[in-house]
Amino acid sequence: MLESAPDGILLVDKPQGISSHRVVAIARRRLGLKKVGHAGTLDPMATGLLLLGAGPSTRLLTHLVGLGKTYTATIRLGVSTDSDDADGTPTAAIGTADADVSDGAVEAAVALQRGDIEQVPSTVSAIKVDGRRAYDLARKGETVVLKSRAVTVSRFEVTGRNDHVVTVDGAPVAVVDLDVVVSCSSGTYVRALARDVGATLGTGAHLTALRRTIVGPFDVEDAIDIEDEAVDVRAALARPVDIARTLFPSVPLDADAAKDLSDGKRVAADHPDTDGPVAAVAREDDRLVGLVSVRRGLLRVITNFPTANQAGANA
Repeated sequence: MLESAPDGILLVDKPQGISSHRVVAIARRRLGLKKVGHAGTLDPMATGLLLLGAGPSTRLLTHLVGLGKTYTATIRLGVSTDSDDADGTPTAAIGTADADVSDGAVEAAVALQRGDIEQVPSTVSAIKVDGRRAYDLARKGETVVLKSRAVTVSRFEVTGRNDHVVTVDGAPVAVVDLDVVVSCSSGTYVRALARDVGATLGTGAHLTALRRTIVGPFDVEDAIDIEDEAVDVRAALARPVDIARTLFPSVPLDADAAKDLSDGKRVAADHPDTDGPVAAVAREDDRLVGLVSVRRGLLRVITNFPTANQAGANA
């Protein structure tokens, strides 16, 4: 009996210093599969939870991208960089010696970044401007003006601080490192939060560390080290049906209804009307047939999920 092609969602703890695209490349090699994608990148400097989809489960990634996220990070007050993080080049080293960086002043600056805010993304970002990535334009010395966007920061808490001195371009600079926890909506730049806190305090700031710990209901504690050859990556794949049931309500289908839905037909079901997504699950083999909306008792396909072998994912 032939082994089924890989199909599922993989939770990866991305190491520091490699890109998200590199993680995808490693997963492709480990799984022997070309069709692997991710649900939202992490900068090379950052570590933590990256969600990958393999085979037909890449269709689930669209529904994972918009999930809320939680990070731990370290913000360095006193030094600004062109990327708002430690991978960038210092652009100013104002320091903190002559600024009010008391706990009260820091809390007031952080509080301004909580709630529903308008945030201008970091210039060195993947946002497209006239069809070109902002980071490409910035690295070529072109002026980049990004529009603000509405984001939600539900938690922004300082959990520790360290006042010390660093050397920038051969000169000593007094800085304050703030350890923080941030929970936010998709599309929020933690680097930009650091930048804006530094601007409010008049010190400048950038991130020296960033780790994504939570994406929606998924925790980095359950993620694998993709570079560890001893890890069975295929066995670590979470079934698409389990992921879908974690995220959405579900409706069971008998064998005939599951086949009809797979063929694109509308199927009757006892479920309240909703724009969805609702996970349509084949009762016979506990398989995700599709994500659907419900109108007047009929299921309407949003995304179908063929099995890996049906989709020819290993071709």
